[in-house]
Amino acid sequence: MYTRHDEMPVYEQRDGQLDANHYNHVQVALNRLGEQLYLELPGLRTLALILQRDAWVIVDRALNDVPIAAWSGFETESRETLHKPVHCRIRLFHAHAEKILERVIEAMELLLGEQLDEAGQGAASIIPFKPLE
Repeated sequence: MYTRHDEMPVYEQRDGQLDANHYNHVQVALNRLGEQLYLELPGLRTLALILQRDAWVIVDRALNDVPIAAWSGFETESRETLHKPVHCRIRLFHAHAEKILERVIEAMELLLGEQLDEAGQGAASIIPFKPLE
């Protein structure tokens, strides 16, 4: 598991929140594709995204996976709904990291959708209940 985001000095950190759809999509992907996913981000040169249960970390592949930004500390212990945003901690390790956060989330959604479709895990189907006798 990747842990360098816990070992590196932080440039800035703050409370944040993730849209429930993004958080849920990652949890489904981790359940179906593996406990850690490494996504190379198209259009963002040498950046990649490491998805784990406890953190989502943007890393620079050209610099031996040095962390650029991370979402962690997901507050899911008392989560009772699937549609409300998930509160988390956003840690920035680079002065300009905030400028790419939204773009990374958009790329993540596209890549996860493709990977789940390739694995045959993206499509959902409705299972009918048996009729009452």
